Amino acid sequence: MRFDPQKACPDAYTVMMQLENFVRQNLDHQLYELIKIRASQINGCAFCLNMHTRDARKLGETEQRIYLLNAWREAPFYTEKERAALALTEAVTRIHEDGVPEEVYKEVRKHFDETEYVILIMAINAINAWNRLAISTGKTPQ
Repeated sequence: MRFDPQKACPDAYTVMMQLENFVRQNLDHQLYELIKIRASQINGCAFCLNMHTRDARKLGETEQRIYLLNAWREAPFYTEKERAALALTEAVTRIHEDGVPEEVYKEVRKHFDETEYVILIMAINAINAWNRLAISTGKTPQ
């Protein structure tokens, strides 16, 4: 690790934890772990993948669903609500490519109201920020 960002700037870490705690209080924990794993796969964050696959297992997530998460479209093991959240996770994580396509937005809105949609966006933004913090400071799995 290049340095510990929490020690280098505790106030910034505190702000990140406030966002994290907000999302945890307002989103299903198992769904949040799927979002964290999928975004971390896209971003190539080994530290976060290691952490969140362990956390998902603790919540009762199956090995099969964890292993197949980066192929969720082809695997029959995810609910329609999870699929909508995963599609949004991919769109927001890769927002520079196509934004959030209208069909993704419409599918998400079938399962989540406006408030829940904002919470999903905050969840996706949180894990993307954590990924970028871990990668840029050289955090590795422990």
